[in-house]
Amino acid sequence: MENPDHPPSGHAPDTVPADAPTNVPQDPLAEAHARLAELEARHSEVADAYLRAKAEVENIRRRTEEEVSKVRKFAIEGFAESMLPVKDSLEASLAIQGATPEQLLEGVHATLRQLAQALERNKVLEIAPAAGTRFDPHLHQAISVVPASGQEANTVVAVLQKGYVISERVLRPALVTVAASG
Repeated sequence: MENPDHPPSGHAPDTVPADAPTNVPQDPLAEAHARLAELEARHSEVADAYLRAKAEVENIRRRTEEEVSKVRKFAIEGFAESMLPVKDSLEASLAIQGATPEQLLEGVHATLRQLAQALERNKVLEIAPAAGTRFDPHLHQAISVVPASGQEANTVVAVLQKGYVISERVLRPALVTVAASG
């Protein structure tokens, strides 16, 4: 005899028991489509963010290149501006007719001071080591080694031509003679 509370064996119940899990997919295909749509939306967001970031990096690179180009183009502007008074002084000295040697010498000294100031303002500094200064191959170029009595070996004896640095970078080493050892 059949019990109305229990279906005959081999038959599935028509209703889901109350204690059955509710997260079991009812339609796997519909759930897969929903998951696919969710992933496609997320992919679209990530792709958009990537393209925006890529565009921003390209804009930054382009702006940086433009800035570097402007800096290179106009870097010499300040130096050229500080050299104009030197040129003006030289032209003025050439325009004076009948100047005495003393006047010319005074003008040359004044122009040299202007030039030195212009170079200094632009961080171009002299390398002129005093006699007895230790020879530094980074700043000095030895032209000759000479015996120097009473002077320590490997030190500067005389400067033949001043050198120059710009912002701690050697433009031209000082040409020097160096004391020989022993």
